[in-house]
Amino acid sequence: MTTLVRGTDTLTRDALTVLQPGFVGTTAPDWLLRRIGEGLSSVGLFGRNIDTPEQLAALTAQLRAERDDVLVAIDEEGGDVTRLEVRQGSSFPGNHALGSVDDTDLTRAVARELGRRLAACGVDLNWAPSADVNSNADNPVIGVRSFGSDPDLVARHTVAYVEGLQAVGVAACTKHFPGHGDTNVDSHHALPRIDVDLATLHARDLVPFRAAIAAGSKAVMSAHILLSALDPNRPATLSPQILTGLLRQELGFDGLIVTDGMEMQAIASTYGIERGSVLAIAAGADAICVGGGLADEGTVLRLRDALVDAVRTGELPEERLADAAERVRALASWTQAHRVRGAVSGPGAAVQEGTAPGTDIGLVAARRALVVTSGERPYAPMTGAPYVASFTPVANFAVGDETPWGVAAELERLLPGTRTGSYAEPSVDAVLAAAGDRGIVAVVRDAHRHPWMAEALDGLLAARPDTVVVEMGLNQAAPRGALHIATHGAARVCGRAAAEVIAGA
Repeated sequence: MTTLVRGTDTLTRDALTVLQPGFVGTTAPDWLLRRIGEGLSSVGLFGRNIDTPEQLAALTAQLRAERDDVLVAIDEEGGDVTRLEVRQGSSFPGNHALGSVDDTDLTRAVARELGRRLAACGVDLNWAPSADVNSNADNPVIGVRSFGSDPDLVARHTVAYVEGLQAVGVAACTKHFPGHGDTNVDSHHALPRIDVDLATLHARDLVPFRAAIAAGSKAVMSAHILLSALDPNRPATLSPQILTGLLRQELGFDGLIVTDGMEMQAIASTYGIERGSVLAIAAGADAICVGGGLADEGTVLRLRDALVDAVRTGELPEERLADAAERVRALASWTQAHRVRGAVSGPGAAVQEGTAPGTDIGLVAARRALVVTSGERPYAPMTGAPYVASFTPVANFAVGDETPWGVAAELERLLPGTRTGSYAEPSVDAVLAAAGDRGIVAVVRDAHRHPWMAEALDGLLAARPDTVVVEMGLNQAAPRGALHIATHGAARVCGRAAAEVIAGA
């Protein structure tokens, strides 16, 4: 094969083009604008970059004043993982709530409205949806971010979500390929390993990704997981067998392959982000996501130089880097065209009743997702202000601990004077003392994964059988309490829907 001869300027521009870095601040720093002018084609946004929709729109306009086709990406799943509403909690329930309702029209409508709000702020690439089949109920990082544990259910809702987003010109990035659902390790902290055979992977984990590719998902995000049946040596993000052999050649995906955050310990602690980024592009990835924890000019320059050096030493074929950069530019052209038109035809494009701009489709969906189980005695809605005891696990990195969750704030609206306390251990005596003669609402999240939560509920219900229990994670434990409410997620709207039931509203 004839080697391409490309100038240093072009090579450097291509290396910048494949990076999707984050930054600190609610306005673009000078270094970022300068690098955009030099070829940086994508920027990733996180909660630290967002105050209000108006501020976000001004930020994206600032970026596009430097380059009108820059891709602005965000990790906005809705539900537990929100950046648009990082300090308030999401107006949309997450995947597990939508999967529990199992109405693909509803999922499509929620994704469309979420996409409309992103597009209105100038965001055009969403690192969502999660197409992971949550086959391991003890999964510490996926859980309610998944539509469920049934591959076909996950597939049909992944398709609806992709269609909803892309109908309003926001590119979907289906993740985490080839499936993060059967892990018991969070890849933010270490490298998960999945040891199942190829037949299981094809019958379970790959089903939603095949469906998303057929539905035209513009991007796919790789997972930092080791799948021994596919590649016993390298995680998916760095594996030519998985990214090129499986995703490109076998599944026929021709869109943008984006890595999960390269600063995550599954990659950084073993390979380092520079070496990992070179290996990822060589393996078939097109865009390097970095910035959840590393968000400075030095990181961008180190990654740029690592890619350039790898081409010059022959470790990374120049054609591969050029192909990756061209795929980034192709997606940028697609999103730019849809911004110019302001609308797009296609699946789900017609505005359905109840999904017009301003419609509170997220609350509608959250209400439909509730599963309410009564205790042995009839439940009378609370009329006095209760005490809310929130049993709070350590938040995983994807969710973060800055986003509020629970039912206390929503109950305060309905029952003024509501008091609350947060507990990270059973603390039954402390709860009883703080509650006094108030009704108690015990809020848990994945109680089946945390024995101390089960212990807390045991003690509370023994002392106060009238306690209401609200499960805001996976609803795996048996219902308990005078009233048991499963919300299937901890978004703000899920808390509001539960509070309405508690207060009889």
